[in-house]
Amino acid sequence: MNEILVGVFGADGKMGAEVERALRASEDLRFLAGVDMGDDREDVAEAAVVVDFTSPDAVMDNVEWCLSRGISMVIGTTGFTAERLETVRTLCDDNPGAGVLIASNFSIGAVLMMSFAEQAARFYPSIEIVEMHHPNKVDAPSGTAVTTAQRIGAARVEAEMGEVPDATVHDDGARGAVVEGIHIHGVRLQGLVAHQEVLMGATGETLTIRHDSYERTSFMPGVLASVHHVVKNPGLTEGIESVIGL
Repeated sequence: MNEILVGVFGADGKMGAEVERALRASEDLRFLAGVDMGDDREDVAEAAVVVDFTSPDAVMDNVEWCLSRGISMVIGTTGFTAERLETVRTLCDDNPGAGVLIASNFSIGAVLMMSFAEQAARFYPSIEIVEMHHPNKVDAPSGTAVTTAQRIGAARVEAEMGEVPDATVHDDGARGAVVEGIHIHGVRLQGLVAHQEVLMGATGETLTIRHDSYERTSFMPGVLASVHHVVKNPGLTEGIESVIGL
């Protein structure tokens, strides 16, 4: 099997460094080069795939740069609105042959957690999300929490669940962000990596679905599988569900 040449955007960050280590340990993927802010992107111009863990401010320009050169991308950077996703689809259409996979989380356990929460959502009137991350995370709520809330919200609409019961009148921000009718509470604490609880309640019972990533290595199987996916699947793929067979 021919090795797949892979570059990394955001190479100086913790996730970028972990991706480089995983690529160097892989038998069929070969790390080409890492690029960070201020570096010349031409260093990865020969890559078949670039993995992007940068920032919402940088990622769209990176997408345009890669796709215009026929380079596929695996993106873990957050901040993708519906408008941005549509822009990526258009860029994919304009540059056939290249694939882009965008995921809010590459942990298989986190993907399963979101799937389980979506399945359970139609049975519980009350649902809230608590997401907990290290204090260097720049966005809140997390992309995983937003994706979870969107999937839960869609499941509740389909099941005609109505609004989550909540008589709060004065909260002064204590009730957190609201996405698709679901409250999300963010914690930023030293010692944490990436953790999320989905709390569900009905009369006389609660259900808690929790996932914990204690090390960034937990994301690497999903990242590497996504690299293999995009070289065979042109266009836009959202999430890694199809990659792992969900």
